[in-house]
Amino acid sequence: MLQKLTPEAIGIDSEKIVKYIEKLEKYNLSTHNLILAKGDKIFFEQYWKPFNKDFLHRMYSVSKSFVSIAIGFLEQDGLISLDDTIEKYFAEEFKNQTDINMKNQTIRHMLMMSTAKEDRYWFDDKPDDRVRYYFENDKPFSRHPSLIFQYDSSGSFVLGALVERVSKMELMDYLRIKLFDKIGVSKEAYCLKCPGGHSWGDSGILCTPLDLLKVARFVMNEGKWNGEQILNAEYIKKATSKQIDNNPFGHNDCQTQGYGYQIWRTYNNSYFFNGMGCQFAVCVPDKDMIMIYNGDNQGNNLAKEIIIGGFFDLIVNSAGNTAITNNDDNCLKNYCDSLELASAQGEKHSEFAEEINGAVYELEKNAMGIEKIRLEFEGETGKLHYTNVQGEKEISFGMCKNEYALFPEEGYSDNIGGEFVPGNFYRCAASAAWVGPQKLFIKVQIIDKYFGNLNITLGFKDNDITICMKKFAEDFLNEYDGFASGTIKKQI
Repeated sequence: MLQKLTPEAIGIDSEKIVKYIEKLEKYNLSTHNLILAKGDKIFFEQYWKPFNKDFLHRMYSVSKSFVSIAIGFLEQDGLISLDDTIEKYFAEEFKNQTDINMKNQTIRHMLMMSTAKEDRYWFDDKPDDRVRYYFENDKPFSRHPSLIFQYDSSGSFVLGALVERVSKMELMDYLRIKLFDKIGVSKEAYCLKCPGGHSWGDSGILCTPLDLLKVARFVMNEGKWNGEQILNAEYIKKATSKQIDNNPFGHNDCQTQGYGYQIWRTYNNSYFFNGMGCQFAVCVPDKDMIMIYNGDNQGNNLAKEIIIGGFFDLIVNSAGNTAITNNDDNCLKNYCDSLELASAQGEKHSEFAEEINGAVYELEKNAMGIEKIRLEFEGETGKLHYTNVQGEKEISFGMCKNEYALFPEEGYSDNIGGEFVPGNFYRCAASAAWVGPQKLFIKVQIIDKYFGNLNITLGFKDNDITICMKKFAEDFLNEYDGFASGTIKKQI
């Protein structure tokens, strides 16, 4: 299974893939890997440095599609009916909920993202049990389930908890027995937890990109692997077909083509697993083609359409049915050899750097709690020193290239979402560029079990500084979001 061939062997010109990657690079997307496959043959596989094929990548909401598969197995084994109310399985957690629409909410409604109540942001409230928190939703208004699409990530989480409750196994253990071991998913694949001990089924699965390809291939095979019908085709067909309209604004883009059971419809009669930051498994049945893309483009509203739209325009629509002759066997390989994680774009040098090198700026009171900062430059690297409520901090960066280290803020979540962990630090990549004669941009990318990015812009005039920090991360970097101004204190 999953042989490797050249693009030309399956009817695609390597130049088309070069043009596609050039498009991703043109927009400075933070790409981690790209895999292209047709049938059981991989015709392109690339990892942007420092990522590699063994890296267990956080799949975010792609996890929801895995949960949907697990629900399919529960139904196949006669352990549930999709038209059962969810209350049937969580009566104790539900006992204080009086909303009639929630009482009528079924498993099928939850698979379709057509639940009764608007989701609550559990990271803010920090419940000790996220399942109970879901059923105790006290928002005053609700809606008839099944009628309107409304993204409900916590509903997907509860579906994962349902799998655990009915199977009496952890989500990943159940999937391993039912599916993973049969299709060769890595033994190391795992799922983070939520408060209450439940698997973080709406966001927390980590596996390799090739693992994701295998799961997507299984779905494209309508539940079959090596001739064995593992999951009934009827469930897969429903899960990947349009069960509900998901286009309330009348747009026509890659994710407004309908929604199935925790799986999104997209262009050309296709569907995809869709995770935050651009974790994608795009399945094109008419061409028997799959694209796996992983990256972290949180905050970039254009990225999804660039990646998926570009895939259809440059790869899918150009694919032939027979092998073609390649005019340059090495063009693709030579181009890809130099691919690295995106970094800050601009100028490496500014004469102004010498004027502020080592200068200490004392900041006025600000939302980030940063008291002072200092920049140091040496050749094509630099350091941002600052003081916040945790004490003295330092971020090392390259000029228009990444430097890799630990992000200095301590205590962000580890294996349990929303839980402070003393001594825990995330791996990061940091780069900087001069975007004006006296304006420095610093790009920090968290590349760990959790992904996020922090964009820092520092503007200087005379003895003054103004800083803008903008973070895109689910439940961390909150201390790095806002504006600050200050004045030079002293020269070292």
